[in-house]
Amino acid sequence: MNDPNFILLYVDNAEASGRFYADLLGKKPVESSPAFVMFVLDTGLKLGLWSRDTVQPDVHGSGATGELAFAVADAASVRATHADWMRRNLAIAQPPTEMDFGHTFVALDPDGHRLRVFAPVAA
Repeated sequence: MNDPNFILLYVDNAEASGRFYADLLGKKPVESSPAFVMFVLDTGLKLGLWSRDTVQPDVHGSGATGELAFAVADAASVRATHADWMRRNLAIAQPPTEMDFGHTFVALDPDGHRLRVFAPVAA
């Protein structure tokens, strides 16, 4: 079986979420419609934002059932990203914190999906 290379987030408004992620990621989507927006990241990973009302079969529940994680180089990068995202008015679910896996914080996208930024502990 191939490794997964596509993440889908179910969102309330694909166009609004598309604008949010375009600003956050600093890139334009490769596909955009009222019900679906897709980004291709530098790693080749694809991020799709699919309008919850058009997903088949129907989905139940909302965000906060998982998280997108962004690994950065060090604790200073975690703090810098946190400051940047605070300026962008992202909701912060967890302020910068030292955990067993490294320095981290968690923000929320407009649909409540968790966005974790972390600097892993060196092995």
